[in-house]
Amino acid sequence: MTTVSSLSEAFAQRFDAPPTFVVRAPGRVNLIGEHTDYNDGFVLPMAIDRSAFIALRPRADRRVVLRSLDFDQESEFDLANLVKGEGWAEYVKGTAWALQDAGLTLRGFDGVLAGDVPIGAGLSSSAALELATARAFAAAGDLDWDAARMARVGQRAENEWVGVRCGIMDQMASAAGREDHALLIDCRSLETSAVPLPPETAVLILDTSTRRGLVDSHYNQRRAQCEQAARLLGAPSLRDVSLSQIAARSGQPEGDVKMRRARHVVTENARTLQTAEALRHGDVREAGRLMDESHESLKLDFEVSTPALDTMVACARRAPGCLGARMTGAGFGGCVVALVRVPTVGEFVASVGASYESETSLTPNIHSCRAANGAELLER
Repeated sequence: MTTVSSLSEAFAQRFDAPPTFVVRAPGRVNLIGEHTDYNDGFVLPMAIDRSAFIALRPRADRRVVLRSLDFDQESEFDLANLVKGEGWAEYVKGTAWALQDAGLTLRGFDGVLAGDVPIGAGLSSSAALELATARAFAAAGDLDWDAARMARVGQRAENEWVGVRCGIMDQMASAAGREDHALLIDCRSLETSAVPLPPETAVLILDTSTRRGLVDSHYNQRRAQCEQAARLLGAPSLRDVSLSQIAARSGQPEGDVKMRRARHVVTENARTLQTAEALRHGDVREAGRLMDESHESLKLDFEVSTPALDTMVACARRAPGCLGARMTGAGFGGCVVALVRVPTVGEFVASVGASYESETSLTPNIHSCRAANGAELLER
C-alpha cells in the first residue's frame, strides 16, 4: 500500500528536497449501474481505499517532471507544447490539455507518482490518475476545486486525448466520493446523492486475474451500438427510452442486437435506483438480488462478461454470507463485486479463493474495501 511517508521519501531522493504537497484520488468500484453512464443514466459507485498519489513541488516555469514509481519511468513535458505519445503519462498530459482547454492557467511541478489501484481490473485506475493529476495542478496553481468540473475534465482527457469513450461515472466517483457511502449519480445532470452503506455488510472485490485494454476492446463498439439504438428509437439517449418501445422494435433485422443493448441500459437504470432505495432502508437482500440480476443482463443482453467473470460470480454466490455478486467495470475481464455479510467475510474469502482456483487454475486476488473520500489534498 502506498503511504504519504514513503512517497515523500521517494520525492526527496529524486528532487533533493521534501514535497510541498501530497494529493490522492481514489479508484472506484461500481455496485450497480454498468454501461449506463454514457447513456445519461444512473450509477451507484463508491470511491475505494485504493488510490493514485502524487507528491509534488511547484516549479517557477511551465514544465512538468513526473516520476512513476510503479513503472520506474519518468516523463517530462512542457505545458505550452503538449504532444501525444504512449503509456501512463498520456493520462497526465491529457488532463493538463483538458484543464488548459477549459481556460485554466497551469503551473508546472516536479512530482513523484505511485498508486495501489490494480491496473486493468475494472477499478478505474485511469480515472484515479486523471483526478490525482487535476488535484496536483490545483494545488500547484492554487486553483479552486470543483468536483463536477474536474470530473468533466478527466472524462474529456480520456475521451479525446487517450481515446476511450468512457462516461462520467469513474471520474465523478473519484472526484466526489464520500467515506462510508456509495454515490448515486445522475449522469445527465451530475446531481449526486450519498447512499449510506449498511454496517452489517462488506463490499468485496474479487479480481479474476484476467485483464483487458479498453482502447483495444469492444467498449467503444458498445457505446456506438447504444447511440445507434437511441437513434432507431427516436430518442436523444437511452435514458429517454421505455421497455415497450424496445419490445416493439425487437426482432427487426437492423435492430435486434441494438435493442438488446438498449434493454440492458433501461433495466439497469431501474435496478440502480431500486438498489439505492434498498440500501437506504437497510434491505441488503434486495440489493443483492438486484446485483445478481445486473450480472445476468450484462452477460446476456450487453455481452460484456467472460467465462472467468461468470465463474467468479458463481463461486461468490455459492460462498457463505453472499447476498449478491456481479461483474463490475466495463467487462471483458477484471473484477467481480460482491455484497457479503460481515461475520462471514473470512469464510467467504476462503471459499471463493479455493473454488475459483480449482475451476480456472488462476489465483484470484480478493480484498474487502471501504468507501473512501474523493480526490483530496493530504498534506501541505
